[in-house]
Amino acid sequence: MSTHLTLEDYVAALTTSGATLRDAARDAGPRARVPTCPEWTVTELVAHQGMVHRWATANLRAEPDHDTERSYAEGIAAPDPLSWLSEGIDTLVATLRATPEDVAAKVFLRNAPAPLLFWARRQAHETTIHSVDAVAATLGRWPSPSEVSITPDLAADGIDELLSGFITRRKAQLRSREPHTILVTTDDTGHAWSVRLSQEPVVTTVGEPGATDTPVSRFSGTAVQLYLTLWNRADEATVEGNTSLIEQWRSQARII
Repeated sequence: MSTHLTLEDYVAALTTSGATLRDAARDAGPRARVPTCPEWTVTELVAHQGMVHRWATANLRAEPDHDTERSYAEGIAAPDPLSWLSEGIDTLVATLRATPEDVAAKVFLRNAPAPLLFWARRQAHETTIHSVDAVAATLGRWPSPSEVSITPDLAADGIDELLSGFITRRKAQLRSREPHTILVTTDDTGHAWSVRLSQEPVVTTVGEPGATDTPVSRFSGTAVQLYLTLWNRADEATVEGNTSLIEQWRSQARII
């Protein structure tokens, strides 16, 4: 699973999306519901994200005793949860910049890039997607691409992480009794992925499918439209062919 961006690109995305999340959370208020994650309030969103930042930092620092439940509870109880969130981002950014390129840290996706780049990428997208959740809380609905600040390059990279990494895991739920392929294409960045569903874990290949594998559905749109749609934060993709597959995606490819 190759990455499309550099370490500094990911750090910049993490920093920018962290600020967006913080500002949108402040505007929405701590008790506001999060339409894209309806089981959460803004306080719970902030606590979750701050916990994940601290967990990523602990992995990079080889601190195996990090307690995620205690970290989450700390965020819930913090006198100023947004300052607590910012502290976690600052520490994570400093850790990413100070960690050697050959660090032997744990990763959790198949065919992952080297650990330093893996964690930078993962936290850039984790924070970007949850910044979208915070924007949704201010709007009271799912946002459109024009209402979030995400570059096409970052979006295409996040689509790749999702399609090549997350949904191909053995524990992922996306399955089909009848094998078939979904073609995902970006209109603006020129990327394509062939997503093969069956009763076994998903197999994703970069590019168009082979001549003997005709897709039953095609998801297309700009990179940002697809990024938000495939991470289940918007409904912006154009779906051709078997249109019911987008509903299957909604129910089986849900990642918080």
